[in-house]
Parts: sequence; C-alpha cells; structure tokens
Amino acid sequence: MDTLGLIVHVVLRPQESKGFVLLKKRWVVERTFGWWRWSRRLVQDYEQLPENAEAMLQIAMIRIMLRRLA
Repeated sequence: MDTLGLIVHVVLRPQESKGFVLLKKRWVVERTFGWWRWSRRLVQDYEQLPENAEAMLQIAMIRIMLRRLA
C-alpha cells in the first residue's frame, strides 16, 4: 500500500461482544457503497481508464453531498 500512499485500517469487533455490534467506521464505508448504488454509471464498470472511473466516483459523491445539503 506504500506505492499508492494508502493506509488501511481494519475495524474488528470487540472480543467481549456477543450478537450484533455497530462498528462506526465499517458502517460509514458500507453506507457510502450503498449511496453509490444509486448512481447507475457506477453499478457497472463502463470506464476504460481508472482516472475516468475515479472522476465518476467524485461526481457521484458531489451529487450525494449536494443533495444532503439542500
């Protein structure tokens, strides 16, 4: 991951917990993936270049955030 400049954080369940436990960071990531499913362009990989796919993700997030602000 050093070549990409990314830091990966793995969120684990607490060992003393039983049953369902809400994990904050994991929930945020899964919620974001759910929001992206509303963007038809992101459901399938139509883009030929990774830069175009990244731009589509950014446009989708801008639309989501603008909708939440309005």
